[in-house]
Amino acid sequence: MRNPDAILFDLDGTLIDSSPGILSSFQQVLETHGLEPAAPLDQRLIGPPLLQTLARLTGLDDADRLAELAAAFKTLYDSEGYRATQPYPGLAATLDALIRADWRLFIATNKRFEPTRRILDHLDLNRYFAGVKTLDRQLPPAADKTDLVGRLLTEQGLDARRCWFIGDSGEDAAAAAAHGLPFIAAAYGYGDAAQQASCPVAARIAALGELPALLKRMRAISPD
Repeated sequence: MRNPDAILFDLDGTLIDSSPGILSSFQQVLETHGLEPAAPLDQRLIGPPLLQTLARLTGLDDADRLAELAAAFKTLYDSEGYRATQPYPGLAATLDALIRADWRLFIATNKRFEPTRRILDHLDLNRYFAGVKTLDRQLPPAADKTDLVGRLLTEQGLDARRCWFIGDSGEDAAAAAAHGLPFIAAAYGYGDAAQQASCPVAARIAALGELPALLKRMRAISPD
């Protein structure tokens, strides 16, 4: 067996801190529509698909009302909010090091395609990735992160035994486990992957810059 040759990344909470723009956009949408938050307006909201998050944030179950709020959020975040996104410290240096080490890099994210595209352009990150997969860019739309990762592996012809998944949420860990990918938990992110007991975690990183050295060590002990 060859050494692992591809890395799949989650986006929000793993590569970028998008919370300032997302949370401020949610706050503005709630204020504009005269709503009070039914859940704390904090980083724990970030990760799931937009309609699911809005249902949790507002406590509403009216599909038409949630669609209205989603449209308002998209307009605000896609035009202004995304610009507040910050790369985690050491992001460019980390991706440069991984490329030099001959890894192929991919993104698999619940984030919609349009803000994903804009953020990657804004932060000059597109050049690092061989592919970017979002739930809403699939036909039919991907059901969840597990479905999305499966499609990415198939379409790119990747062998899960030669790939790693890096993410911050339990959903990321579950998607990796479902496809037999070793999972590295981004303990600095928004999610709870580092505390997950239900899915195997190969390693945890406290900062993104730890990743190249960790993968180098793991690659050295992987069977050929």
